[in-house]
Amino acid sequence: MGEHIKHATSRSELRERIISVAAELFSASGIKCVTMDEIAASLGISKRTLYEVFSDKETLLEACILREQRETDAFVVEIIKKSENVLEVLLKLYLRGIEKFHATNKSFFEDIKKYPKACELLKCDNNRNHEDAINFFKQGVSQGIFRDDVNFAIIGLLVRKQLDVLMETDLCDRYSFLEVYESIMFTFLRGISTEKGAAELEIFIHDYRKRQLSVEEEKKQ
Repeated sequence: MGEHIKHATSRSELRERIISVAAELFSASGIKCVTMDEIAASLGISKRTLYEVFSDKETLLEACILREQRETDAFVVEIIKKSENVLEVLLKLYLRGIEKFHATNKSFFEDIKKYPKACELLKCDNNRNHEDAINFFKQGVSQGIFRDDVNFAIIGLLVRKQLDVLMETDLCDRYSFLEVYESIMFTFLRGISTEKGAAELEIFIHDYRKRQLSVEEEKKQ
């Protein structure tokens, strides 16, 4: 019995290690460029062992997406506990989004279209996030943070489309990813905010810009 539990635990640990390494490689290089051989080599295991845990690349990719969803859900639960209002929650999610998008190779979003099951999984999560966001915005209205004359379902879809364009065009060849992403999100948030919300948003943007400048100065030194 003890040996069986030990084996199950070690296999579970191996599974999590594989997901962790694969997610990092997919994010850094895109999906197409990363082979199962490369993932196995990065882990120091045989390809046979890798295939015993994950039957193919798409199954592994799905596991990576599901893990990211769980981590995001846990992150949201924690920041809701620590935040005073909905805008604070959205801004913390925004910062996390910047980090994630900035660390992800643009080709990842193009490559994933070639994996139907994984792509559908991502699409379902995006739809769920869209519904959650609308509920957040409605809470923001009751808190006096967001305007009450906005159709958040329409606005939310428009922002998603803008982010899709960001991934599918050469816009980031002319401007930095960060600059484009900020332009989309800050313009959106300014447009839906009340005076109270706008004041809080400007404080956040001011502090955020200062942090960015500090990071850039540190890089130059």
